[in-house]
Amino acid sequence: MGGDLFSSDGLTAGDDALDRVLQAWKRADPSGVRVAEVFRATFDQLYDGVHTGRFRWDQLYKTEKTHFGTLLEINLRRELADIITDGQVLDYRIDGEEIDCKYSQSDGGWMIPPEALGRLLLVTHANDAEGWWSVGIVRADPANLRLSSNRDQKTQLSRSGRADIQWISHHAPLAPNVLLSLPQTEVDRIMAPTTGQARINELCRVVTNRRIGRNTIATVAQQDDYMKRVRYNGGARSLLASEGYIIPGGDYEAHRSVARSLGAAVPEPGEIVSLRVVPARAGEVDTVALDGQVWRRADPGEPVTAPAPMLPETRRARRSP
Repeated sequence: MGGDLFSSDGLTAGDDALDRVLQAWKRADPSGVRVAEVFRATFDQLYDGVHTGRFRWDQLYKTEKTHFGTLLEINLRRELADIITDGQVLDYRIDGEEIDCKYSQSDGGWMIPPEALGRLLLVTHANDAEGWWSVGIVRADPANLRLSSNRDQKTQLSRSGRADIQWISHHAPLAPNVLLSLPQTEVDRIMAPTTGQARINELCRVVTNRRIGRNTIATVAQQDDYMKRVRYNGGARSLLASEGYIIPGGDYEAHRSVARSLGAAVPEPGEIVSLRVVPARAGEVDTVALDGQVWRRADPGEPVTAPAPMLPETRRARRSP
């Protein structure tokens, strides 16, 4: 996992409660994978791409944006139920300590209610366009807060308070939202066909050698059976084989091995990678043997000389730790 996991300058001196919460979190999610998936899932839950075709924050209504923090709080509680229980005064209780979960659309803009004064805060922020998320812990000590407050008596962290945040993970990467990274002309090309299958086919032609997540597939297909549009038996794997495409899926270890052997991006569980292949010549590197033939990735613009081979489908891959 990228980003600065359990960074900052160590634990807060003299705050045993904050130290224990940090350590409990670290034991529950040492690599940040679980929390990263919660952020990705929360964005996708709001976009609801399978029904709306949306994939960007600026496509959401204002009321939906304000709902992100509530959804994140709920989703973190569910994912980390091994350490998080409901608080009596604040949102959570971790290792016996009350802690309030705060999300802000702007970095540093967390609003702190009167009941959280003197308590621990779990401060969160994310940016899907830039592809990162952050989670940290700080105590809402009066010395860390601004002197002013709004009509609800809510206040914010001061500059020194923001500097005192103990980052569990700071600007760690989100799972890819591929459509966000494409030029608008390519997005328009992918979304132009009138059927979900045709759009998925175009996605696999346009986005090659990059991890494509379920959220992107659902958004492009806009059908409840969206993963069917990728598989063999009528999906993109069958329909694009004549054009030289193989589409390894991260749910199969054999598929991941094929991508790895080809020197390509390796899909994680729930992801695919679209690759165009051609028969390899003797001595070429980054090759894989499939269907009695050795294959390599095609160069850009290289003509296809043979239909793509079938991918093996064996045991499912394990989630990365």
